[in-house]
Amino acid sequence: MFYSVKGILTHTQPNVAVVECGGVGFLCRTTMNTQKALPPVGQEVKLYTQLNVREDALDLFGFATQAELNCFKLLTNISGVGPKAGLAILSVLTPEQVAAAAATGDSKAFTRASGVGPKLGQRIVLELKDKVQSMQASDPQMAHLPVGVPSAAGNAEAAVNALTVLGYSASEASSAVAKLDSSLSVEELIRLALKNFGSVR
Repeated sequence: MFYSVKGILTHTQPNVAVVECGGVGFLCRTTMNTQKALPPVGQEVKLYTQLNVREDALDLFGFATQAELNCFKLLTNISGVGPKAGLAILSVLTPEQVAAAAATGDSKAFTRASGVGPKLGQRIVLELKDKVQSMQASDPQMAHLPVGVPSAAGNAEAAVNALTVLGYSASEASSAVAKLDSSLSVEELIRLALKNFGSVR
């Protein structure tokens, strides 16, 4: 319903940013990573948004980047991960780190977030890997991509896997990673690829 809000940042507090657009102040629930990227109060800001409809409330979630919004949607589609846990995860991990953890099977990375225990961390990794495997089964372009812990030589393939977890197509991910130095870490490859996506979209 709301793709984004753009206006004057009028108030912030932990995990909250209020953006005034056309005389209406939109209270957006945010991550700590988004809050670090906010300008000072009184300046213009744009947040990518997701509206969560409940019986007793309408909650608007705002994110500094499309990658963070996409990652939030992905996480909250996992059984046991509600909006609160999604915000907690994205307050301690960037989208790049989420994708890298999923691609390498690092469930412990998710337990750094408040309210995420070892079992939920493992479930997140398993469900994200299942997403990649189902993509591989339905998309011949992805058939050659491995799922699992990469070797040093497989960083580029793991980065492509991770980008598909974040919602990019196999061709988009492969093209973006192919332009980068494959000797870089998986997380750095993802970060640079996302930066390139942001510059062309």
